[in-house]
Amino acid sequence: MKRTVLTLLTAGAFATIAFDTFGQALSPLFGYAKLAPVGLAGATLKSVFGAAPSGAAYMLHTVTGLLFYVIGYFAIARPVQRAVLPQLHWSITATVYGVALWAFALYGMAHLVAGMKPFLGFTGITWVALWGHIVYALVAAAVLELRGEVLDLPRKREVAIG
Repeated sequence: MKRTVLTLLTAGAFATIAFDTFGQALSPLFGYAKLAPVGLAGATLKSVFGAAPSGAAYMLHTVTGLLFYVIGYFAIARPVQRAVLPQLHWSITATVYGVALWAFALYGMAHLVAGMKPFLGFTGITWVALWGHIVYALVAAAVLELRGEVLDLPRKREVAIG
């Protein structure tokens, strides 16, 4: 259990670093939009609580990347995929999970919670965010897979008829 928690934190840390590096450094370096995940977190906090205390948005972004998103892959996406399509490669699952994170962030949080345009109006930042979330999911999944951390759903017990 201790090894699993450490692996989850490591996967979340590397994935968040990859996401932020891609979205805030590499993307603008190559002439594309710069992601502002802390700004979105701040708008979400302000919408939900009426205020965003200094540092709270950064903390929300960090905790989301370090824990929540990686746990979603580990405890939901990968086990469901292994139960339904066990032969599917983990990278495909991670890519689909990254797209789901993107939809959650840009439609669920940005639009439904923070009141921004759906998918931020499909501007340049929308597509950088899509790739950023896919990069996040691939890095997190790769760390988990390299460490052999897999959570299987409980199997249906067969009842012996006798």
